[in-house]
Amino acid sequence: MNDVFIEHNSLEDCEELGLGLDLVFTETPRPPSPEATFSTFQGLHKDFRIKLVGSHPLWGHHLWNSALSVAAYMEQHPNLFVDKNILELGAGGALPSLVAVEYGARKVLITDYPDPDLIQNIEHNVRENIDVNRKDNVAVKGYIWGQSVHPLLGFLQNNSISQNSTPADERDTFDLVILSDLIFNHSQHEALLKTCDLALKSSPASTCSAASAPSETLHHIIFYTHHRPHLAYRDMEFFEKAKEHGWDSAITQKFAPMFPEDPGEEEVRATVHGWILTRRLISG
Repeated sequence: MNDVFIEHNSLEDCEELGLGLDLVFTETPRPPSPEATFSTFQGLHKDFRIKLVGSHPLWGHHLWNSALSVAAYMEQHPNLFVDKNILELGAGGALPSLVAVEYGARKVLITDYPDPDLIQNIEHNVRENIDVNRKDNVAVKGYIWGQSVHPLLGFLQNNSISQNSTPADERDTFDLVILSDLIFNHSQHEALLKTCDLALKSSPASTCSAASAPSETLHHIIFYTHHRPHLAYRDMEFFEKAKEHGWDSAITQKFAPMFPEDPGEEEVRATVHGWILTRRLISG
């Protein structure tokens, strides 16, 4: 019995001898997770307050210059999204999607990698920025590029996210896909294009010819910056792979470089490029 009694009091004895856990295990404590940050986008008709995760290996803790540029461009071109179905990939803080929801998109599905911190952060931004009367028009879902789009299309059918949902018809597909600062993920170009192809409306008779008479034009909005100028050619391979869709290169906007300490010409790293890729559906 004495042995048992001594064992039960051994922790107290260790403390008296200076052998507490903090002295025995002397590894440096893990630093606390960085606090979330906030950034405000001053829109034409409304300010959007965007919460960003404190730190993340997928760069979700930045409000990228491209997202600011996409949001501003969409405000100036509401015909791209009003009364249409919108999908955003790799949304991060989801600013472009929030603009689309607030200003009249039919339905908006916001996606990013299925990591709880990222998804919960997007859900917060929806709650804080979208009017209650429009919240049925938006959903948030974790999604890995290149995987089945049936769970995404299910939202358009019945406002639900289901792994087994399939579109009833082509009205239950997307009209516009937003890619904001994603093409620097060079290994994911094919996966991104696969998702875009599957999520947008399709037609047996589609063409890139400007001479055709389309019944409808579908779009990808792709804004990006060459964050690593020496790999700019790799960024541009995305558009080489997407040539069959046809595209209209368009707009540029300049910001201060997001990562001023990085190597490479500052002028290159400070420029946001915007491309509109189009795919035309042919009647008949």
